[in-house]
Amino acid sequence: MMDAVSPVWQLVGFWTFLVGAIACGLSAVWILKGQTSPARLNKGPIVIGLVATAAWCAAAAATSSVSPLALLLESVRNIAWFFGIHSLFASDGRDASMRQVRPLLIALGLAEFVHGLLMIFGIGLSDRAGMHELVFSALLTVRLLSVIGGMVLLHNLYAGAEQGIRALLRWPVAALATIWVYDLNYYTVSYLGAAYSVELGALRGLASIGMAFALAAGFSQNARDLKLRPSRAVTFQTLSLAVIGGYLMLMVGVAKSIALLGDNSARLTQVGFVIAASVLAIVWLPSEHMRRWVRVTAIKHLFKHRYDYRAEWLRFTETVGQARENSASLQERAIKAVADITDSPAGLLLTPDENGRMMLAASWQWPQAAAPVDAFSSEAIAFFVEKDFVSNLDDARAGRSLDGDAALVPEWLKEDERAWAIVPLIHYEKLKGLVILARPHIARTLDWEDFDLLRIVGRHLASYLAEQSGQEALQEASRFDEFNRRMAFVMHDIKNLASQLSLLARNAEKHADNPAFRADMLVTLRNSADKLNALLARLGRYGSHSGGIEPVALDTCVENLLRRLSASGSIVLDGSEPVRVSANREALEQALSHVIQNGIDATGNGAPVCLRVFSKDGQGVVEIIDSGCGMSPEFVRTKLFKPFVSSKTDGFGIGAFEARELIRSMGGEMDVESREGVGTRFYIHLPKSRDATLTSQSEHTRSEVA
Repeated sequence: MMDAVSPVWQLVGFWTFLVGAIACGLSAVWILKGQTSPARLNKGPIVIGLVATAAWCAAAAATSSVSPLALLLESVRNIAWFFGIHSLFASDGRDASMRQVRPLLIALGLAEFVHGLLMIFGIGLSDRAGMHELVFSALLTVRLLSVIGGMVLLHNLYAGAEQGIRALLRWPVAALATIWVYDLNYYTVSYLGAAYSVELGALRGLASIGMAFALAAGFSQNARDLKLRPSRAVTFQTLSLAVIGGYLMLMVGVAKSIALLGDNSARLTQVGFVIAASVLAIVWLPSEHMRRWVRVTAIKHLFKHRYDYRAEWLRFTETVGQARENSASLQERAIKAVADITDSPAGLLLTPDENGRMMLAASWQWPQAAAPVDAFSSEAIAFFVEKDFVSNLDDARAGRSLDGDAALVPEWLKEDERAWAIVPLIHYEKLKGLVILARPHIARTLDWEDFDLLRIVGRHLASYLAEQSGQEALQEASRFDEFNRRMAFVMHDIKNLASQLSLLARNAEKHADNPAFRADMLVTLRNSADKLNALLARLGRYGSHSGGIEPVALDTCVENLLRRLSASGSIVLDGSEPVRVSANREALEQALSHVIQNGIDATGNGAPVCLRVFSKDGQGVVEIIDSGCGMSPEFVRTKLFKPFVSSKTDGFGIGAFEARELIRSMGGEMDVESREGVGTRFYIHLPKSRDATLTSQSEHTRSEVA
């Protein structure tokens, strides 16, 4: 049975079969006349199969693919290929053990003979519709059995071949599988539709064209080296299309099955199912989760290696090298470059500070990252430097330790289920950072290939970070040199100006005739000279301070400083505890002046800057609180204590840096807490002086004795 064929599909069928006949004929001549057939392959049966296929294609082009002549020649084609497979079994010496294959070959030959008898019987019963439908179903059933039997033979041929001969067999096996896989779909659709599929039947010649080219390639001297190597992108897209196509076929099949129910609600149910399935396809098939699943499945089952190293390296270089004006920082690009390799959706970068502590330097798509100040212990840092070890955090949580890393992973990482792996960045046996990768959307286990690639990428990224640190150090040194030169010129000019003003003041005292003018001139000149000399003295002692470390009353020092700065803004001493510290008084006052003045400038709305002086844990502490605009965590972490970086339009950007360095030179430390829109707290910690410590100890001893 066959539906009416449109002229368009008739034309398509004519050309596909005609080209298929020509291709099979040329391939047969190429194999027969050429001197390039590989050893151990008998080309005679293959040539016979190609000639039979060419004859079938020619008959289908001249009449149709379901004409009695075409169907008869199709049986001849199949029988020829069955015995061609028999000859391929002999290529690796299996012709002596064909007892289990020969019965199948004989059965398939008989099936094709029965197909011919049924076809003749069906022609005689063309006037009886019921018998004709029965014969049609029997013809398709026999043809399906024949096609499936041929595919079973192909499977046994390739699966049981020696490893060395498979390189020669893969092209003939692929060629025959092409025509029989297509025929399997063609006859299945025709059987379900109770009529030959016009569209699929018109395109059957394309399978013959593909078979002809595959056989021609397989019977060349380079057949062993010829391999089909599609790119991973093509493979992923093809697999995605196959999944989409399979889903659509399933949807159509279920819809057809619902239609067979035959009751009044069948059509309504069918329409509802098609709508629901279409919505699900639109939402699910193009989704990111679907694409990731396809990628993981293809890598797992279709490729020898997980990664396409060329593509990964090109993408890595492109990501790290995007140093454009509006691009992310190098730290964020480094995280993304590593995360893209493993399909991780987010990541963190921890780098060592000046004291060697690992601190959060940047995050990528991980906004709620909560790394502590001292994120990794010194033992863990030493371990990653020595082992250059990529740590699987799932193993660490389960207590599985390959090199002792489970005990060294900090608890804050074990508690965060998003954290998946730790990648060390090693440069010349020094740890430049640690990248924390988030768990991919499609869960999988890290293997040796992940470890090797991440380790190499980590070393490459470490060199980028080391180069950036070196460049920043050079730029900082250059800016300091320029700053020192400017200060030398300024000091020279101010010194000359101060001398001139002093001389003018002395001359005015001697020669001014008008007493009132003389009085005003003297006041003005003396004030100017005093200011310039004070500025000169301050610039002269910039970077060095006379005197050494001595006991200083911290509360008294702060109170004296507040009296001098009270004209600059509203300052309130919220609490003061007597405490003596070891410090340089002049340097301490200068550091406090910087921080207090910054607080006054940041507040700007008349609100007071509050100060507290107290002792804690053997240290004297000054707390400076302002209610200004505050600073972001990133600014505090990366820019606050960087010289020549200022949030003020006219600022040098050296005040906070100088204050911290002055405090550190006295053995102290400066900490800062800030929230945008709320304000900032600075804590200046200084060690108590020895006499104060001894006094407190003696008083404690006397109290215990009492």
